[in-house]
Amino acid sequence: MRHTAILSRAVAVAVGAAGALGLYTVGSASPDESTERLWASATIRNADGATVGRLTIVGRDRGVVTVQAHGLTPGFHGLHLHSTGICDPKTTDPNGNRVPFLSAGPHLGAGQHGQHAGDLPLLLVGQDGTGSAQVRTDRLTGGALFDADGTAVIVHAGPDNYANIPTRYSSGASPGPDAATSATGDSGGRFACGVLTRY
Repeated sequence: MRHTAILSRAVAVAVGAAGALGLYTVGSASPDESTERLWASATIRNADGATVGRLTIVGRDRGVVTVQAHGLTPGFHGLHLHSTGICDPKTTDPNGNRVPFLSAGPHLGAGQHGQHAGDLPLLLVGQDGTGSAQVRTDRLTGGALFDADGTAVIVHAGPDNYANIPTRYSSGASPGPDAATSATGDSGGRFACGVLTRY
């Protein structure tokens, strides 16, 4: 009987501590379930159609964006949300050149690169071809992500400099980043793409 009472008190203390620390067991609800549940996801595929990763967004307003990837070249890769939810690997530019995933449009949001709502931290890929990135952001809204033409995530072939080119550097006669850098951060081609699905 004494052991049962001691065990009961221990369980009560453990449950109280878990609540105080914000820890939740399987099957319990967080204090704000409406903002912390899975909000969106995307399966990321390369131009050959092979799955190379997945993106999830948990929560709204200050959602947590997580990307896990494999089958990529080692090093840093630009990672952005683009304004159109179409991942066509056979799209062409106005000159007829094939540009995979050009269909996804520009980066989500207005302003210079680095200020776009869809600009995400770099994805660092290890020697085994795998990498992951996670960030909490308040830049994303349902109206922007899930408008009439949707949203796509793009993994770029190269690293992103976020147009962080000080004015002491110049492109021709103009100091700072040129137009291409200001638009995309020189992150190279669009290696893989995924369309966001809302939950």
